[in-house]
Amino acid sequence: MTAFHVMSGASDVYTRPVVNKISVSDVFDALRRGLDDFREKPSHYVFLCLMYPIAGIFLAVATSSANLLPMIFPLVSGFALIGPIAAIGLYEISRRREAGMDTSWRHALEVTGSPAFPSIIAGGLLLFGFFVVWLVAAQTLYANVFGDVFPRSISLFLSEIFGTAAGLQLIIWGHVLGLGFAIIVLATTVVTFPLLLDRDVGLVCAMETSVRATVANPIPVFCWGLIIAVSLIVGTIPLFVGLALVMPILGHASWHLYRKLVAPPVV
Repeated sequence: MTAFHVMSGASDVYTRPVVNKISVSDVFDALRRGLDDFREKPSHYVFLCLMYPIAGIFLAVATSSANLLPMIFPLVSGFALIGPIAAIGLYEISRRREAGMDTSWRHALEVTGSPAFPSIIAGGLLLFGFFVVWLVAAQTLYANVFGDVFPRSISLFLSEIFGTAAGLQLIIWGHVLGLGFAIIVLATTVVTFPLLLDRDVGLVCAMETSVRATVANPIPVFCWGLIIAVSLIVGTIPLFVGLALVMPILGHASWHLYRKLVAPPVV
């Protein structure tokens, strides 16, 4: 059990990776490199990411049938909160391609054998906790604005949201609340999971490095968050099918952004 570590790394010495200063052009370069990774073997990546549109459609249908229409948007937008852990296999593919290794899709599952896998799981549970808190906060906000009575149909729900003062209030405060959650998750995970996959430094060190990278590069990281938000919105429009393309590209690009934000270890 001595090899089972989560909060700290494999070494007894606390490592503090060096954070680089980057520009907005580096963000778009990372996105371009992510697109190149996707083009390498797109059929494999689409196969890996079919879970996203399927899960999105399932959540929308399940929520609608349960007469919980107000929770559709929080559920769908919540994908952005758990996206970093969901893309862990894509980080591995990009890492292997960067190293000139075989990039067959089966290697995406090899992350389970990583020494840092317990830390990755712990980070995933933390993100899931954020997701649950976001849903509770969204539900509480809706109840405070509209009360505990839910709309009986989609048309009635849409008319309440877009045709009333209460609906406008919900939209404004909902976006403010969502922005707060998004900033927290982005700042604490922008390099966390790629770093854990690349170096077994422990969850605390990885999240601390992510925060330092965000503080040192607020505009580029904000630009990256904006790209993620716009891409996810576009991906959900055609019945979530676009997510099968958007998610792998963003996942690969996240790896390359990590490479730009965090300096390699000194050998």
